[in-house]
Amino acid sequence: MQLNSKIYVAGHRGMVGSAIVKDLQERGFTNIVTRTSTELNLIDQKAVADFFEAEKPEYVFLAAAKVGGIVANNQYKADFIYQNIMIQSNVIHQSYKMDVKKLMFLGSTCIYPKLAPQPLKEEYLLTGLLEETNDAYAIAKIAGIKMCDAYRDQYGCNFISVMPTNLYGFNDNYDLQNSHVLPALLRKFHEAKENGQQTVTVWGTGTPLREFLHASDMANACVYLMQHYHDKGFVNIGTGKEIAIKDLAFLIKGIVGYEGEVVFDASKPDGTPRKLTDTTKLNSLGWKHSIELEDGIRKVYKDKFLSEA
Repeated sequence: MQLNSKIYVAGHRGMVGSAIVKDLQERGFTNIVTRTSTELNLIDQKAVADFFEAEKPEYVFLAAAKVGGIVANNQYKADFIYQNIMIQSNVIHQSYKMDVKKLMFLGSTCIYPKLAPQPLKEEYLLTGLLEETNDAYAIAKIAGIKMCDAYRDQYGCNFISVMPTNLYGFNDNYDLQNSHVLPALLRKFHEAKENGQQTVTVWGTGTPLREFLHASDMANACVYLMQHYHDKGFVNIGTGKEIAIKDLAFLIKGIVGYEGEVVFDASKPDGTPRKLTDTTKLNSLGWKHSIELEDGIRKVYKDKFLSEA
């Protein structure tokens, strides 16, 4: 990509897309195209076709998706599979039709098999059953990865895919019903502190292990790979480090300064027991994360909650 290349970032208002836009701008890219969901409904095939015909982007970051945590993924399976398949199918197909030079599709490590060996190597995809609460979203994302490979095989398109681990960062979703575990815990502990609550309840046993990557690092990796990776298949993006949900809860408790009791509700689902990415492929391509978890959470907490005080 040249600094004046026309780059379309789909989903620029979300945590992932906004981080990619910020990273591109910091690198000096000047011709970034964005559309809000009200300006361009990516589920609408004709609207997407008209947009690509009019704008003719040279490069595409496909970060637009319907995303959520365990509750949302389990309750709204039809929405997750339909909307994600439509969004990615429309954008990938129009990128082919309009001769986009390169497209990056963003998947998620939650699409690996529930009981896959750890750490998760790229070749483990589709080797076992999916996590039941997440299967509709996972199948949609797997379809997107396979679609990129299919268009590469049949039409020679330089379409690549990446598999980010659990992300957190600026512009995250803090809705307790629809957010992921880290932002949900930040909000729970912050509100408990503000309201003088004696206890904070955390879903599950606290034993599952999770890996977290700051969205700024993720965006940096995406732009780096857009410049340096041109092969079939996908690349994991992560830190290669993990933490138990229980330890994460106590880490956040300390950062927030909450002094009450933490209770783990074992009647609630834990989700996948462990989900650590193998970053060997990513590291061999010359990229490594730079923001460690505690530092990242402190920055996010200060930005989201302390700046609003």
